[in-house]
Amino acid sequence: MENDKRDIILKSPTGSGKTIMLTHFMDEYCKSVPKIVFIWLTPGKGDLEEQSKAKMDKYIHNAQTKLLADVMTSGFAENDCCFINWEKLTKKGNNALKEGERKNFLEHIETAQNNGLQFKVIVDESHQNDSVKANEILEYFKTDKIIRASATPRGYTDSTLIEVEEADVIASGLIKKLLVINEGFAQNENIDDQIGFLLDRALSKQRELSAAFLQRESNINPLIIVQLPNKNDVLLEHVETWFEGKQITYENQSLAIWLSDKKENLESIEEPNALPIAVIIKQAVATGWDCPRAHILVKLRDNMNETFEIQTIGRIRRMPEAKHYDNDLLDRCYLYTLDEKFTEGVQASLGNGALNAAKLYLKKEHKTFSLQGEYKSDLATTARDSRQALQAIASYYAKTYKTDKDYNSNRTRLETGGYDFSTDIIRHTVSGDIHMLSKEEFEKLNDIRINEPLNTHKHGREFHHEIANIGLRIGLTYDQMNVIIRRLFGQIYKYEKRILDLEIRHLYAFVINNSDRLRHDILQAMATNLQQTALPSGNQVTMFEFKFPQEIVFTFNGKAKDQTVMAKNVYDGYMFSAEPRSDSERAFEKYCESCQSVKWLYKNGDKGSEYFSIVYTDNSGKLKSFYPDYIIGLQNGETWIIETKGGFDRTGKSEDIDIFSSKKFEVLKVYLKKHNLKGGFVRKDKQSQELCICDEQYSDNIQSDDWKLLKNVL
Repeated sequence: MENDKRDIILKSPTGSGKTIMLTHFMDEYCKSVPKIVFIWLTPGKGDLEEQSKAKMDKYIHNAQTKLLADVMTSGFAENDCCFINWEKLTKKGNNALKEGERKNFLEHIETAQNNGLQFKVIVDESHQNDSVKANEILEYFKTDKIIRASATPRGYTDSTLIEVEEADVIASGLIKKLLVINEGFAQNENIDDQIGFLLDRALSKQRELSAAFLQRESNINPLIIVQLPNKNDVLLEHVETWFEGKQITYENQSLAIWLSDKKENLESIEEPNALPIAVIIKQAVATGWDCPRAHILVKLRDNMNETFEIQTIGRIRRMPEAKHYDNDLLDRCYLYTLDEKFTEGVQASLGNGALNAAKLYLKKEHKTFSLQGEYKSDLATTARDSRQALQAIASYYAKTYKTDKDYNSNRTRLETGGYDFSTDIIRHTVSGDIHMLSKEEFEKLNDIRINEPLNTHKHGREFHHEIANIGLRIGLTYDQMNVIIRRLFGQIYKYEKRILDLEIRHLYAFVINNSDRLRHDILQAMATNLQQTALPSGNQVTMFEFKFPQEIVFTFNGKAKDQTVMAKNVYDGYMFSAEPRSDSERAFEKYCESCQSVKWLYKNGDKGSEYFSIVYTDNSGKLKSFYPDYIIGLQNGETWIIETKGGFDRTGKSEDIDIFSSKKFEVLKVYLKKHNLKGGFVRKDKQSQELCICDEQYSDNIQSDDWKLLKNVL
């Protein structure tokens, strides 16, 4: 919160645990800063302020939380975290806060300020509360900091953006890997009852999920959310009647409903094994409600146009146990709807994360195929070797910057490579006049460099923060990374491969001014091939017999022009419209389909024990799993393993973003030789529009003889 800008935008994907993040932040901030009161403002829909308060009470022991009624009774006190519904303060005709009470509320604010209390404000779902009236309320608190939290924030020009990347949230296991829309729908469906058609698909999926959880011995009852338009009682009656015909009723507690004027079986519905298998809601509950066992959404429509709300998807994106199961069925969420605008809106918001899906089965002739796969042994240590990391970083600098034992020479080489050796703290900004908000005018602005004298007390925290950040990127603790930085660049520790001998003040400035470059170089050092490729030891790797999965959930773009089925794929019904696919993957699949020497093709998954994997290590000894993209069979009986990577653009520049490509290539080569197989890396050369293969020595230069035309090899 040490920032000159008042507004801080927290952009966090739906289902990412935004409330947990912010409540923990409030608790820690109150512990470290005196005389603070937090105001948490929520939209008027769905009693969200009560839900947010309940969540803080659950996860933060002895949290000092209040609702508006508590404030009206006792006022504000130090360390209060007050959850208030915007509409109770702003909505015209809302009797929750009458004129006299409004004055009393403002008096409570004034009293708190007179007592030396400072307000910090959090605006939850801020995209819904960006109005003149709402901003008037904010002014009452005279706050110097407003955190605006949303999955879809509107633009705030003078603000600090903190973005939680969706890919990071998915990788953490908090939210599901994929949203599947209208799974198994034929291109031409003839339906008599739209509602029955959608609900039938949803119930079938719920039973499939339930069976999968039972098989895992997970006590989770997956939930269907049926979302009705806001004003349509006819649809509600239709839905209730349909469920009743399936013996899913309010009476036996298998059906729940949450409407403003009708609530049934909602108590403990969020619990993993709660009885309701379906809940009926309206648009209003799209925001904030948290039920991790919710897996399926049925979005019903009428002839009215409703505003698309991506937050609705957030209700089914959470993983029930905050982890992935390495099971495609359970690691995905499902949407069933005939609302075309809603579907398009989801696809526009989530990109290729929203796809059509169908279940495909393995062709009989491929059921006996097997390979020897590798996965990380349970006995393998997950700790990184900081000494090994130190050696790798030193070797990387020696190779990249030609550093040696001459500190002055090394400084010159690093300066030439872009490092800044100012003893002041350097900030960069721009200056100039803008007539129109155009790219051309911004490019004309002058670059400004601001020098700030180093203060070890003032900048010490920033130095330690940067060290911790660098360590975080490669899996080392702050203490480990601190020792590495000081051994490589400082005077305190002796190290034979020391690069610089900076005294402490200069080391602080060096790390702060070059934090981005250090982070980049050290991350690269973990991936660069050194003279000897480190292979995992025998007790670190477990071998297993890999066989093609008997069935898969195949995701594809149902709107693509080409829906041709690929005859050579090992799965029946696999189409050219498969998604998500990179340009190289798409080109490779088409090449194999038309190549006479290729008999069959299998597209591997990228995570999970059911897929083919090879184990390798990075330069700190950390074990990693490599899932090659394709396994193909040739007419002559040979089996090839192929990894596709980003191609080369029309100038020959590499578009491969995987820094571990060279390591993966080496471990694949070792594996192929060991098992008497063939394979390599395939990339697309956009200059010639040809696929090229590298199978002997890896190179990032398309002009190298290491890259051969695929059509001349396969």
